[in-house]
Amino acid sequence: MTSESSQRGRHGRREQLRDFLRACRARLTPGDVGMAAAGRRRTPGLRREEVAVLAGVGVSWYTWLEQGRDINVSAEVLDAISGALRLNGPERAHLYLLAGLNPPPGEGGAPGAPVTPELRRLVEAWAPRPAILRDRYWNLLAVNDATRAVFGYDDADHNCLTSFFTNPRYRAAHPRWASVAAAVVAAFRADAAHAPDDPEFGRVVDGLAAVSPEFARLWARHEVGAPVQAVKAVRHPEAGDLFFDLTTLTVAGRPDWHLELYNPLPGTEGRLERLARLPA
Repeated sequence: MTSESSQRGRHGRREQLRDFLRACRARLTPGDVGMAAAGRRRTPGLRREEVAVLAGVGVSWYTWLEQGRDINVSAEVLDAISGALRLNGPERAHLYLLAGLNPPPGEGGAPGAPVTPELRRLVEAWAPRPAILRDRYWNLLAVNDATRAVFGYDDADHNCLTSFFTNPRYRAAHPRWASVAAAVVAAFRADAAHAPDDPEFGRVVDGLAAVSPEFARLWARHEVGAPVQAVKAVRHPEAGDLFFDLTTLTVAGRPDWHLELYNPLPGTEGRLERLARLPA
């Protein structure tokens, strides 16, 4: 991107930020935020100084922000303005983006929220192909029977990364396990870097490092990467070699949830169907 196009992009964001803040301010009354209305108002909604008082920022600074001036903002101040304007999760994330910051992780859903029946039905309906629903920490939220049969997951498996290092059947199913282990760890570090203050990532790392010296050694290398393996190969004791295209989708309304869909390559689908007919 050239400096000129980058400058146009910043200018466009500032214009949108101005219009967004004005619209959010206009929809509130002093009574909505527990303030007494004073004097006649030429325009509906809160005044800029009232928003500034509620957010604990200077009136001039808030005015500059709403005017779309090129000023520095922090996450703490944006959170304060979000609270003053009674923004919901998506609106708060939108404010962050318009201000040029990355939104806080997890907007759009409460931590620990149950998996909806619709998502569970989708995971089950993907059978006889494997499907996995996981969160940002790689915790398993839902899997179908094909996932259990192909990858060897059982009731003791709760996290993809932990299972990769500690589940013997899962490890045995990956003929190139040792060569991809470093890439798996690097991908998890990249995910964790999006939320450096989230202690849950640390709990996953500490728990796994305590039981897997292999993981601890790889984690200490501080390598960062993204998943690049387009085809996932699995060696099943009954079905033989299985090959899948892996597509990962982010769940709308839950950007911290990811749906992994495994689509068999030619020659694999028949083996999957035979595997599905085997007794559990």
